This record gives sequence, structure tokens and C-alpha cells, in this order.
Amino acid sequence: MKNPKLIITDLDGTLLHNDKTVSEYSVSVFKKAREQGILTAVATARGHTNAGQYISSLNPDILISSGGALIKKGSDIIYSCCFSKEETAEMIGKALALTNGGCEITVDTADRHYWNYKQDPHILSPDWGEVIYTDYSDFSEESLKICVQTDDEDIAKAIAESVKDCDCAKFSDGDWYKYTKSTATKANAVKITAEKLNISLEDVIAFGDDFVDIEMLKACGIGVAVENAISRVKEIADYIADSNENDGVARFIEKNFLSADLSKAHA
Repeated sequence: MKNPKLIITDLDGTLLHNDKTVSEYSVSVFKKAREQGILTAVATARGHTNAGQYISSLNPDILISSGGALIKKGSDIIYSCCFSKEETAEMIGKALALTNGGCEITVDTADRHYWNYKQDPHILSPDWGEVIYTDYSDFSEESLKICVQTDDEDIAKAIAESVKDCDCAKFSDGDWYKYTKSTATKANAVKITAEKLNISLEDVIAFGDDFVDIEMLKACGIGVAVENAISRVKEIADYIADSNENDGVARFIEKNFLSADLSKAHA
């Protein structure tokens, strides 16, 4: 297996442990990969601000956030794709109307994360970044990504159909659906990133665990599912790595691509 020129990993359920931490071992492996000339990237459904603490430790060359709606190389924006203010308001209104106002909704903008939460998310996930509470009654901003809590697939589809060119995907770890513009997916973001970096997709390896990772893994030269991934991701993956709890991403990278033996540091 030849060394890739770019390593891309999802965060939640893939690189992060179940307690939403990233191990020092994983950090050391990513550092070693960069030292050997391999570029690294994070591709996450989290908004840019919500992924901040992990970016500071992993120091990737590229951050793909909001499910593919925003790509940054350092402080430079490579790509951005938003719902207009009108489209955002239409989708929020549709979601609230179809659920009798009972659903929770999150909205990522370029620099903020909004949520009409019923319970402060920091209570359940202390790692959660800055959140601004809103009831969306007078919300008027462009959005990179919208997430809606519902267990009704028909409602989820109706929300997506309320605007043009909308991509809708379900998360496996709860009754939440993600909405971005149709071109704002992880798979498309990887293609744009590879083109900007002048790298062939055949020289890219991607790691994932969930529905939103499937097309990304298929687009890259090597697609790797972690052991805890959903069955559909495992079915399309070229390889299966160890689970997120056992640092599967880092172990796979170290074993196959790094000349230095970092496993002793993880023992």
C-alpha cells in the first residue's frame, strides 16, 4: 500500500473516542504524518467553531466543516456554500410547522452555531463549542448547515423539498437530519480540496463511520471504515480499521504509512 498524499478523517465516531476526546497517540500520529510530508485534513459535520478544540490539537492542513459546506486552509477559505437568508427561514419555518414547533434545530453560519435547545448541550457534551440560543422567531442569516431533530423520514424529506438543491442525510446516532446545499457534501469537498492541492483522488485516504461519510470514502483512492461504523459504511470500504475507542484511524496510519514505530508510546 503506497503512502497517500492526503489523509482525511471524520471526527465523531471515527477519530474521537466516545467521550469526545482525541488521544495523545492520535495527535502524535498525525504530527508524524505531517513530518513525513503527508497532508492531513478533518472532514466533519460539526461547524467550524464546534470543531475548534480538535483542530488546535491535530493541526490539520485542511478543515472541511459543516458537512462539506466550508473548506478552510488555515485562515483562508477555499470553498463556501450557503443557504440564503430566505432559504434558511423557509426550512426552519417548515420544520417547526411540521412538528408543531416541537423539534430542535441547529444552524451553522460562517462564525456562529445556533440552537433552540431544550437542555443546555454543554450538560450532555461538555466539549461542545460556543452555542447561541434562539427560538428562531426573527432569525435572518445565511446558513452553511441546518440540522433538524425528527424521527419521521417524510417530515425530513418535506423539509429538504421546501428549497432547491438541498442535500439531506440522516445521522445514525440519533433522530437528526443534516441539510446542506446539494454541492456541500463531504465527497464534493474532498474533490475540491484535492483539486486545489493538485492531488489525485487516488492519492487520498479517507476514514469514516456514518451515512454522510459513504460517498467520501467511495471518492477516494482508499476508503477506510472504523470497526464501529454502520454496516453500510463497512460494505463500501476498502479496509476496516480498529474502532474509534481503540484509535483505529491512528493505528491504521501508523501500521501502513509511518516509518517510525509510535506504538510503544501508546502501550
